Amino acid sequence: MRASCVLLALSLSGCGAYRAFVYPAPEGATRALGVPFEPLAGCAHDGVPVHGYYLPAPDAEAPVIVLFHGNGETMENRADLALAMHRRGFGAALVEYRGYGASRRAPPPDERGLYLDAAASIEALVARGIGPDRIVLLGISLGTGVAAQMAACGAARALVLVSPFTSLSAEAHYVAPLLPTGWLVPDRFDTLAKAPSIRVPTLVVHGDADPLVPFDMGRRLAAAIPHAELYVVHGGHHNDLLRVWRTPILDAVAAFVRR
Repeated sequence: MRASCVLLALSLSGCGAYRAFVYPAPEGATRALGVPFEPLAGCAHDGVPVHGYYLPAPDAEAPVIVLFHGNGETMENRADLALAMHRRGFGAALVEYRGYGASRRAPPPDERGLYLDAAASIEALVARGIGPDRIVLLGISLGTGVAAQMAACGAARALVLVSPFTSLSAEAHYVAPLLPTGWLVPDRFDTLAKAPSIRVPTLVVHGDADPLVPFDMGRRLAAAIPHAELYVVHGGHHNDLLRVWRTPILDAVAAFVRR
């Protein structure tokens, strides 16, 4: 996202413009994932159907990585990441947000709705016998706000935050410092405020050359979350972090989860 686009979207201050900026869900049909993925269906507490996919672990007792994607993609875009973690010996679950992909006909996304969708997906895993003692939450960009909320609620054994912002309002202020973003941005995703409540081992992964979400946000979160550590990707950016630096990052995540 360019700062000029952000300025335009926020200055319009309409609900539609705000959603287009924060939740730019890709348009068009999504591809269905086949074997080895299994459908992971649930229902949020507000009655909205929730869609996802599950990739069973090679070992029935292995951790399961629950993946929360970024704001400009769908769960199918992270199927390769799920497969990569599966090759490292883990199960994986892909979670879709309302208004995105297979859930595009659901009500439009907002902070509360994404939390409800995430909780429903975790409940669907619990129904399969996969409890919090096996669940590892991995959020990417926007997904870090969702993953952090679930971790603060005690839904997992560990947490991985990739390119996280301290809060959505702080991120909006970073890209549009001349606008009253505290008033214009209704969703908060305030991970920094929740940091003291996150009591599970946490790995923060951030590129120190990230032009969109500043590295300092990841550093501050790693310092604020008890039992957290920071993995710095030197020269790492934002949108290509898990493409260009995929292997070392996933190896580091796998080593962290196995502890």
